[in-house]
Amino acid sequence: MSKIQNVAVIGAGRMGKAIAIAFAYAGLQVKLVDAKVRSTQEFSQYQQQIQQDLVQELTLLSSIQFIQAEQIVSIQANIQVLAKLDSVTFLKQCDLIMEGVPEQLQVKQEIFAWLDQYLPSQCIVASTTSTFLVTDIAKMLSHPERVVNAHWLNPAYLIPLVELSRSEETSAAVVEQLKSFLTEIGKVAVVCNAKAGYIVPRIQALAMNEAARMVEEGVASAEDIDIAIRTGFGLRFSVLGLLEFIDWGGGDILYYASQYLQKELGERYRTPQIIADNMQNKRNGLRERQGFYDYESMDIDAYKLKVLNTFSHRIETAELKPKFNVLKS
Repeated sequence: MSKIQNVAVIGAGRMGKAIAIAFAYAGLQVKLVDAKVRSTQEFSQYQQQIQQDLVQELTLLSSIQFIQAEQIVSIQANIQVLAKLDSVTFLKQCDLIMEGVPEQLQVKQEIFAWLDQYLPSQCIVASTTSTFLVTDIAKMLSHPERVVNAHWLNPAYLIPLVELSRSEETSAAVVEQLKSFLTEIGKVAVVCNAKAGYIVPRIQALAMNEAARMVEEGVASAEDIDIAIRTGFGLRFSVLGLLEFIDWGGGDILYYASQYLQKELGERYRTPQIIADNMQNKRNGLRERQGFYDYESMDIDAYKLKVLNTFSHRIETAELKPKFNVLKS
C-alpha cells in the first residue's frame, strides 16, 4: 500500500477541481487549497463558487451515468476548500501535494517557495504542469528527491492515465509510492524521464499537426480526416498500443512504408534507428516472436484471439458493426 492519506491539491482551477473529484470519488478526504490570499469576504464568495462548480461537474458525471446521483453528496463532502493561510496546519502533515496553479514561472516559484516552509520532508510534491520539466520544478524545493511531475489528461476524473515524469534526483521509491497510490484510486500511471517529456503530448502533437497539414494540403476534408480517426485509427489503437501494433504488423512493413513516405513527404517520416536495428536483428514482431515485446513464451493464437475479441466489442459499442443481410435470390 502507498500509505498516502493526507492529500492536498493546490489551486482550484479546472485541473485542480477535477483531480480533487478523482480523489474524493476514491473515498479520500482531500483539501482543495486556494492559491491566492483573499479577504474573509472574498474567500467566502470564492469558496461558494468552487462548491457550485464541483456540484455542476458532479451533476454532469451523473447525467452521463459515470456516477450515481446519490454519490454526489458523499463525493462533495470529501472535498474541503481551504483558504491559503488556513491550510498551513494541514500542509505540515501532508503526504502528497498536487500542484495545479497557472503555467507561469513566477506563479510556480511563489507557490513552491511558500509550500517549502511547511511541507514535511517525506511529503511527495507532484506538479501537474505540462510546460515545465520536473528538473525545473525540483529546483524550487528543498527536497528534489521528493519531486515528480504528474500529467493528468483532461478531464482528469474521466481519463484513467496519469503520466509521471521523474528527474535524475527523484527517488525511485517516491515514484513507486505515487504510482501505487494512483493505482489504488483507479488510475493508470506510467513513468517517463524528464528529458523525454510526456508520452501522450509528444505523440498527439505529431498526429494533430499532420491532420492539420493534410487539410492545408487538400488531402482530405477536416470532416473526413476526423471520421477516419474515430472509426479507424482511434478504434484500433484503443485496443493495441502503437508499439504493440508495430509488432503485430511487422517492423519491416513500417520501415518500408516510412521510406516511401519520407521520399514523397519529407524528413518527418524518417524511420527511427530502432526500427532498422530490429529489422537487421530479425526482431520484426509476432512472426519472429521478437520485437518491441518478447513473444517467445506466449500463446500467439490465444493472444490474437483476445485482441480481436476486444476489438470486436469496441466496434459494437461504437455502433459501427455492419448489418448482416441474407442474400436474396
